Amino acid sequence: MRVIAGVVKGRRLKAPKGLKTRPTSDRTKESLFNIIGSRIVNAKFLDLYAGTGAISIEAISRGAERSVLVENDPRAIKVIRENLQLTGLDDYAEILSQSVESAIKSLSVKDMTFDIIFMDPPYLKGLIEPCLTEINKGKVLASGGLIIAESSKLDVLPESVGSFRLFRKEKYGDTVLSFYQES
Repeated sequence: MRVIAGVVKGRRLKAPKGLKTRPTSDRTKESLFNIIGSRIVNAKFLDLYAGTGAISIEAISRGAERSVLVENDPRAIKVIRENLQLTGLDDYAEILSQSVESAIKSLSVKDMTFDIIFMDPPYLKGLIEPCLTEINKGKVLASGGLIIAESSKLDVLPESVGSFRLFRKEKYGDTVLSFYQES
């Protein structure tokens, strides 16, 4: 696993064996950031179910202003911290060690909004729709913002949740990226 582009391009990241994370493949990650394009520059990025932190690190490397990473597995948080220090990007990131639902509520209370929200929950657990509902209730997506959900091709995702509408889907082998925005 490596950083594909930006200021820390080529840097290898840690992904310990046995950790229950499923890092996004380099192919999927590269496609994701090609789709996002220049929207990442100066964006506030929220990474839900952050795992190893690779998506946030890629976002910061490509010009995101800041990333908030949400993860509740202590072993994964340790890896995120190591990867941020390894890349020297730790000043541009904040790690929230709590459940996604609690983090969204906390960010909402602080009136924080994000230009891009990425979520990569465990596959086939039905977590994306409730997460979209919390994001909608918490009003943490900035005006004109984008939500990207990574899932298994076997996951069934809603066409809409609250004010969010699915407008694009891309498949990469067994992985699907679903793009939502406010309608």
